[in-house]
Amino acid sequence: MKPMSNLKFTGQLLLAASLLAVAGCSKHSSATTLETAAAGRGNLTQKITATGLLSAVKSVDVGSQISGTILKLFVDFNSIVTNGQVIAQIDPALYQANVHQTQGNLDNVKAARELAHINEAREKTLLDGKLVSQSDYDQAIASLHQADASVEIWEAALENARANLNYCTIYSPIDGVVIARKLDVGQTVAAAFNTPVLFTIANDLTKMNIDASVSESDIGQVKNGQTAEFTVDAFPEDVFQGRVVQVRKSPSTVNNVVTYDVIIAVDNPGQKLFPGMTADVSILVAERKDVLKIPNAALRFVPPDDVKVDNADDASPTNQISSAPVTAPNQRVIYVSSGTPKEPRLKMLRVKIGADDGADTEILDGLREGEAVVTAALSGATQPLHHPGPPP
Repeated sequence: MKPMSNLKFTGQLLLAASLLAVAGCSKHSSATTLETAAAGRGNLTQKITATGLLSAVKSVDVGSQISGTILKLFVDFNSIVTNGQVIAQIDPALYQANVHQTQGNLDNVKAARELAHINEAREKTLLDGKLVSQSDYDQAIASLHQADASVEIWEAALENARANLNYCTIYSPIDGVVIARKLDVGQTVAAAFNTPVLFTIANDLTKMNIDASVSESDIGQVKNGQTAEFTVDAFPEDVFQGRVVQVRKSPSTVNNVVTYDVIIAVDNPGQKLFPGMTADVSILVAERKDVLKIPNAALRFVPPDDVKVDNADDASPTNQISSAPVTAPNQRVIYVSSGTPKEPRLKMLRVKIGADDGADTEILDGLREGEAVVTAALSGATQPLHHPGPPP
């Protein structure tokens, strides 16, 4: 019986060992592959983006200082006008009548003043002969002064009536082109509370401005004289050029977002661009030649838990070092590969960064040219190994 028991026990051990081997070989063996990019030299341009509206450098809203009915219009959209040119006429009938009425009132008070002068001279003569009292003469003097004042009042009223009559004719205040016409012949304008706008005249459409809104986080980088590029929806294939001419310090807040107006001068010799077009603007705020740069992905890389990381400062291996503090706003943490493909290992470096063009970032200090910075970590898995089952 003993030989049979030992044989049975040995078979059980072999079966258990086979099962353990199969279980062990069935596990997936994981491996991490590091993607790297060599730090190299090249040119780098940093731009900030904004949106704005095109407008004429100088445009004037031409209105009416009086109320009335539009009698004639002498210009229309896109009309070329010169300074002093008649562009519209308001019906002058009521204002002509007011001038005639005021002139009649003025003539009336002038006649009264003449009579007051005669009375004053007569009272003076009688006073000298002691035929009237001093109070009678004083009354004559006062009447004369009142007559003089009445003449001045009605002379001013006549000037006002004539000015209103002149306002019936609308003149262009500048040389330019009519870009808006608000009213038609026969419509009534009411100037009682505000000045109604009849036309908008742009001075020169060969020179235009973009009023761009720049966020408060970017406005500190914008300076006068910087170049800008922009596109408009009307010509999506064309890239136009401009130049920053003014950074306005007055903020605008919409939905808790603070922006500042930046004025960009634009040449428009062929008048291809129209006022009111929306411009997508890129302002060149920094340009670097032959600088050391790395991909931005290297600044965003976070080491996986299964890869050891050496701190470049003390060479102490650790994990979770990706949150190591930096000491300056322009300092960042990056990682370079220091191991082998089978045993990947990382070394942490603190670098000083400069300009950023959205794809690459300038490295000012902390990294040598040619060093392989890690941009990503990929986890791979091998297929399970299949072994034959235990012998029967």
